Amino acid sequence: MNIRSLTRGDGVVITAAVLLLIASFLNFYDLGDCGRYCSSPSAWSTKTFPALPSIFLAGIIAAALIVGSRFVPARKVLGISLEQWGTALSLFAAWTALWTILGGGSVDAGAGQILGLLAALLLAGGVVAAAAVPALQAPLVNQAGPQAVPGPYGAGPGQGYGYPGGPQGGQPYGAQQPYGGQPQPGQAQPGQAQPGQAPAGQAQPAGGDFAPFWFAVPVARPLFPEDGSGSPIAELTPGTWYLAVEQRGAALVAQTQDGRRGVLQDTSGIQRG
Repeated sequence: MNIRSLTRGDGVVITAAVLLLIASFLNFYDLGDCGRYCSSPSAWSTKTFPALPSIFLAGIIAAALIVGSRFVPARKVLGISLEQWGTALSLFAAWTALWTILGGGSVDAGAGQILGLLAALLLAGGVVAAAAVPALQAPLVNQAGPQAVPGPYGAGPGQGYGYPGGPQGGQPYGAQQPYGGQPQPGQAQPGQAQPGQAPAGQAQPAGGDFAPFWFAVPVARPLFPEDGSGSPIAELTPGTWYLAVEQRGAALVAQTQDGRRGVLQDTSGIQRG
């Protein structure tokens, strides 16, 4: 499990789930001062059934499915992804909570019912907005790895080695510049490799000699967790630039645009930025 796979939108979902859990123990109905012979029930009372499974448990399970999908993105149940199941459950919980409080009749809503409605709306809104609001797609935890690769000798971002559209744009991983002709700025002299780039057919050395670079994959390839577990955390797709931050033998540690990091085991045919 890699917490760096979580986004700010996932943080909203987790917060909503915690609020739902707290609200389930508060008074669902407010019966006022009716003496010692009656008490205001919580969602866990049989008097409020089916509020517990249809609002509170449905919302908490929805949050668990959405967050869990970040760690096992390829997992499906009945042909539907975990995130899709979670989205449907979150909308169901919000819809039920809304109509429960509107149809309460003569009984006043308690603190648990009101907080449950707000939490369910926050959950559903966070799930829907996460796909449309860029701020919610940012990593929940700041990354320790580099977010931008500076150009050589103090050049600004996007102007130096390793950036899409830079001097090395479209070069295969491990390739070097052809011999002959006047070298362009940032290119190596004939017979020399680029800074931080090994000659063709030779793997780049690991450790301090590695220079982060942008790359794209020719076909969709899985990105595996850094701890070596077998389930992919993401899938790299053609047409998108990813940042290589470390080399481990023939594999690369890559960082996706949403901040997730993992190991790309198959680096054949990738294109440098």
